[in-house]
Amino acid sequence: MNGVGLIRPIRPICRIALCWVFAIQLAAACAAAAETPSTPELGPEATVRRYLTALKGGDFAAAYDCLSEGMVQHKSRDAWAKETQWTAQMSDTKILEFHVYPGKIEGDKARVPDLLSSQDKFLNQLGLPEHELYTLIREHGRWKIDQQQLLERSEQGAWFPAQEK
Repeated sequence: MNGVGLIRPIRPICRIALCWVFAIQLAAACAAAAETPSTPELGPEATVRRYLTALKGGDFAAAYDCLSEGMVQHKSRDAWAKETQWTAQMSDTKILEFHVYPGKIEGDKARVPDLLSSQDKFLNQLGLPEHELYTLIREHGRWKIDQQQLLERSEQGAWFPAQEK
């Protein structure tokens, strides 16, 4: 038997081993890609900005993604979006513009102020500016809006320093 005969049976085994190594590396790369979010994580201010931009554009499904489970009352994305769209249409709500101010983060909770200019048939027919404060929480590793409140004039100074008088 010559030396060449011994090497031939080893070649198919090497090919199989190389295929396994390649398959394992490919699987590891796919797993790492799956763990990486497809969109970069948004901070609290960017989350509020994305939410208001979606509402202004009538993209209620996108707005849903910015809200906590409690804020949407555990409704499905589709159910919440349809309900919110109907409410916006019935009240003739229009967001004219908004300005999100720097927020404050304390652990897994953040508060973000916003000056909103909007108009509707019932509560703000004149389109007067509204000083809002959003409370966000960390949910599933992302910032989600959990509460929205209108600030009284006496509460605005802490969040809107230029408004103090």
